This record gives sequence, structure tokens and C-alpha cells, in this order.
Amino acid sequence: MTLPHACNEPARRFPGGHVTALIIALSLPLPAMAEFRPLDDGALSGVTGQAGVTIELETKINVDRLSWTDEGSLNVNGLRLSGQNDTVMDNMKLTIDIAGQDEVLEHGFSEIARRANAGLLDPNSDADIADALASYNVAGEFGRKFNSGDLVMHLGATDYGDPTVLDDYLQAVDFELAVNSVTATGTEGSATLFSNVLLQGYVGPTDLVIRNGGTSTRTLANGNTVSGSELQLNTHFEITNGSLNWEAADLILIFNFAAVGIEGLQIHNRRGNDTLGHFGMASATAKLSKGTSAGSGKEGLSVHDVEFRADIDMPVFRIGPDSIGSVRFTDFAITDTTMMVYGH
Repeated sequence: MTLPHACNEPARRFPGGHVTALIIALSLPLPAMAEFRPLDDGALSGVTGQAGVTIELETKINVDRLSWTDEGSLNVNGLRLSGQNDTVMDNMKLTIDIAGQDEVLEHGFSEIARRANAGLLDPNSDADIADALASYNVAGEFGRKFNSGDLVMHLGATDYGDPTVLDDYLQAVDFELAVNSVTATGTEGSATLFSNVLLQGYVGPTDLVIRNGGTSTRTLANGNTVSGSELQLNTHFEITNGSLNWEAADLILIFNFAAVGIEGLQIHNRRGNDTLGHFGMASATAKLSKGTSAGSGKEGLSVHDVEFRADIDMPVFRIGPDSIGSVRFTDFAITDTTMMVYGH
């Protein structure tokens, strides 16, 4: 059987020779075809390709053993990061932007400033709110101004709850960190440094910025030379309940205790003289970049402009089986700290 005109008419040519594209399009089911709509010039004018990326995140992390091995090894055993009570750590939102010159992006407590400006929070009722409104207001925008090419990552919450309730904002993302033990192992055997570590609390606004300084350098106060391109970390957090057994370990080279147990640990910033701007949360900042030591001439990883501020409460402080009472630190601050890290 011969179909009429099947072989008698020449093949019709489409502009650009896109016969294959037409065949593929005609093979699509009608519902799929219905989703393809032409964009007019007005719609195209709103497509800039310059918006950032938002990632809504929930997770639970378990690590059986994390080890650093040299002649011996240092081991972190049974590490878990989750939500409180071993639930999923959720309600997190990570925004990622590559900044334009002088672009203002979310940073720190800028969301609080935005709410105060909108009348949702009263700056007259809380000194921290007033400070945020003054600190994060950049010509009517709220955040921090960045340079062209800076990579800006801001961790906040997907849902902050009631925008008029400050505690909903501060407690939007909860976490729990558990470690079975931290041990050191060598030819003589193994020693336990810490055990039964459990920390529960809340993660505040956290910012990770990679500054695009090109090949520029600068000199620190101690004479070290560091790259102008650096990673900047700024975070706020609160530990509401913590416990650990402190078997034998140095803490920032000051304290060395054995057979110490701590219960009810709290780390915050609600008293003393440096609370303004922190909303009761402990804070930590640091900058990392390539650097050269002024003392040794060695190149390595420079960790500089380090700052940690907190109040620390240990209501149960045991030595052996018995509590000796409570221990409190007010305005605990680590400042003016620089490290150059390299192999030997």
C-alpha cells in the first residue's frame, strides 16, 4: 500500500535545519508541552542570573573514629552531631552569594535589625536590638557591605517562628554534640583525655566569608605577613546544658586537671561588661589565610584576629566522686591571638 504523496513531495526545511528538534518536541506528551512557555522581553528583563543560592538543610552526622596519626595517634571516638535528644538537626538555611562591589548581604544579626526597622521588634526595650539596628543598617539596607568577588555564606534558620518574639529567633536551630571519648595512643598504650562529652544548645547566626583580596598582602601587629585573600569566620552560639569527664588534658595551656567531672555546663554571654550586641550568646571570630612568620620565616596557615567571648558556668564541678562546688567565669575573653601553623 502506498500512502499518497509519501515520496513525491520534497522534505520540508525548517529554519536552521532543526528537524530533529521538531521531532523531539512532537514526541513529548501534551502535559509536558504545556509547561513550555515563551518569554517575552518583559519577562526576560527580570532574569539577571545574579541571585544567590539558598539551601534548606537537615542532617545528622555520626563518625565512629576521627584520628590524626604521627608517631602516635589522637582519636576522637563516637562523634555525633544532631538535634537535641539525638533527633535530626534541622530548620537550617544556608545562603550563598558572590558579592558585587559594595553589595550589602545578610550577616550576623542583620535580620534582627530588619525586624526592628519594620516595627516588629522594639529597639527601645532591648539594648541589643538597638545596637543591631545601628550596626547593620547600611543606607537603608541591612547586613554588611562586601567587595566584588567575595564569597559570602550565611547560616540561619528556615523558620524563625513569630517575628515579634526574640527568643524564637535565638532558639530556632538547636543542636547536640556527643563524643564518647578522646584518646591518645602510642607505643606505651592508650590514655583517655576526655570522655562522655555531651553539649546541647542553640546555633546563632554564623557567617563564613572568603574575601577576594587578589594577590595583596598585609602585615599583622606581630610582623607576620598574611594574604589579603582570607577566610573569615563569625559565629554565635549558646550551650544550655553540657557534661563531660575530664580525665587528663590541658585547656589552652592554663589548666591541667585529672579525674574532673563537669555537669550542667552553660556557655553564654548574659552578664559582665561585654554583652552588648551578642543577645546573650557566646561568640567566636577568626581569620585564616596563607602567611609568613616574622620570627622563623616559615610559610604556613595563619590563624589571626581570633576572638572568643563568653560567660561560663559549671554548677557541678567534681574532683573524683565529690563535687567541690560551682565554678563561674564572667567576661571570659580570648583576644589578640595569632597562630602560624606549619609542618616540621
